Amino acid sequence: MTDLIPALQTLLSIDSSTKTGAVRALHWVLKLAQSMGLRTGNMDDMVGWAEYGEGDELVAVLGHLDVVPIGSGWTKPPFGGVIEDGRLYGRGATDDKGPILAALFALYDIKRSGAPLGKRVRILFGTEEETGCDDMKYYVNRGGELPALGFTPDGAFPLIHGEKGLLIEEYVCRFEPGALKSAWGGTAANIVPDFARAELADGSVIECRGVSAHGAEPWKGENAVGKLLAALDALTLEGPLGTAISFLHERIGMETRGESLGVGLRDALSGPLSFNLGMLRAGETELRVTVNYRYPVTCRFDDCAPQVRAAFAEAGFELASAMHDECLFVPEDAPLVRKLMGVYNAYTGQQAKPLCIGGGTYAKSMPNILAFGPCFPGDEVTEHQPDEYIRLDRLQQNFDLIRLAILALAE
Repeated sequence: MTDLIPALQTLLSIDSSTKTGAVRALHWVLKLAQSMGLRTGNMDDMVGWAEYGEGDELVAVLGHLDVVPIGSGWTKPPFGGVIEDGRLYGRGATDDKGPILAALFALYDIKRSGAPLGKRVRILFGTEEETGCDDMKYYVNRGGELPALGFTPDGAFPLIHGEKGLLIEEYVCRFEPGALKSAWGGTAANIVPDFARAELADGSVIECRGVSAHGAEPWKGENAVGKLLAALDALTLEGPLGTAISFLHERIGMETRGESLGVGLRDALSGPLSFNLGMLRAGETELRVTVNYRYPVTCRFDDCAPQVRAAFAEAGFELASAMHDECLFVPEDAPLVRKLMGVYNAYTGQQAKPLCIGGGTYAKSMPNILAFGPCFPGDEVTEHQPDEYIRLDRLQQNFDLIRLAILALAE
């Protein structure tokens, strides 16, 4: 792993929060893979890959090089690759540059060792995971080879065999100029906003601060947009704007499970529906909000989306855009689950069971893929947060487990 750490520091130095930056990171990784003697490919700068081995069947490891925006609150350089107290800091250190680069080095180590493989192994590098996974959809729709088995190191250990359904919807409301000049809050749909601001026509300004968290678990944060809506609603604004503000405050506000919208769903496998009001943008004549909600693995689109859309429509909003990923669930006795759980339990000496989560991963983007790592039970959640980091011992453990998983799936 000696070479992995400086390589990851270099990769973290590339700001890939934009498409241009993600493509630059992709080109850098593919050049590194070529220097390792691995076969490489690039599908229109959407998805690239490094491949090793022979055989008719493919084992795939999916990861992404794009990252969410920096946000605020950092005490370390977000693109500095700083190492302190056994931690490597940087946006993407855990999500997902560290794990997918560990996969590349694991494949390289297998190549150097001469370990026999019965299948080809392909490490896939995406560039648009954080903005809806259009990269892997592009790969699949344009004939990219599909795996017989595979995993994505972009979730949690021991293994994720269920993922909630995911919706990202943008709503717009229009109105005549009046009391509001502008409003702003949030940087991405899947992040709880930690700052929101409004400027009124009379020149006064309202600023609200919250606590950032991943949109899959919004109850761990404190929504600054929700606070701003409460302040704006207290002004008793008139007309369509007032109706829109009151609806957002009363039916969403600081809630995180969709109860007031009538979609407070829950199941025993994956817990409650999560609801995050991720972004707000407004000018003198238009207000836009983007919401991110995730329904339990035993529920379906029709159990929640029609109700949410009807509520927004009744308040005067139009649906401007929508993205939907269905839920994923693979039984514990499925071969892929058994093999990956076998690797984890043999490595750790545990008898762990697979998990269901609210976060969406690349596992939904093509068949025969589940999320395996990189975070261990009890670890601090730092992805999408200020001062994101990966512990160096965890990086080593990810390298080990990914290497063992590749060998197990490609035997």
